[in-house]
Amino acid sequence: MYTKKASLLFWLLSLTAVALAQDITELDKRRGFKDIKLGASIDSVKGAKFKKDLKERDNATAKLYTVEHPDYETIGEIKVDKIEVKTYKDLLYEITVITDKDPRLMKAMENVFGPPQYDAKNVRYYWKTDQIVLSFESKSKHQLQLVYTHLVAYKKMKEDKEKKSRRHC
Repeated sequence: MYTKKASLLFWLLSLTAVALAQDITELDKRRGFKDIKLGASIDSVKGAKFKKDLKERDNATAKLYTVEHPDYETIGEIKVDKIEVKTYKDLLYEITVITDKDPRLMKAMENVFGPPQYDAKNVRYYWKTDQIVLSFESKSKHQLQLVYTHLVAYKKMKEDKEKKSRRHC
């Protein structure tokens, strides 16, 4: 009798844990950092200030913005030191968040997105879907860097370059 109850309890707890566990699809659902969403207009980002023009992959013209707003000062209790976003045709395709180094950040991200993959060549962890890559790495002795990248935007940059090349031929 005791064994059956223990077994039933074990299975119920296991099913509950699986139901509560997040997975990588959460990355696509969230689409960015807090309410800064990949693919959204730069006008939707509170506290965004133009910093400079950039030439990105495939020579695409992009813009870099810094973001300063009280809503983005922390992740839980972890201090956010800096946020920068990049846009292509005024749509966000990259969000960089620099935080104080704190092991609780990785634990929280694993709870939300599941275990990351490790890129030994670039010494970083990452989560990847068909649309988004989120990388997590050490920026310095006291800082961590999170980079959210919108793969759809990079595909669009490449397509636009190919269209431009065909027009010039």
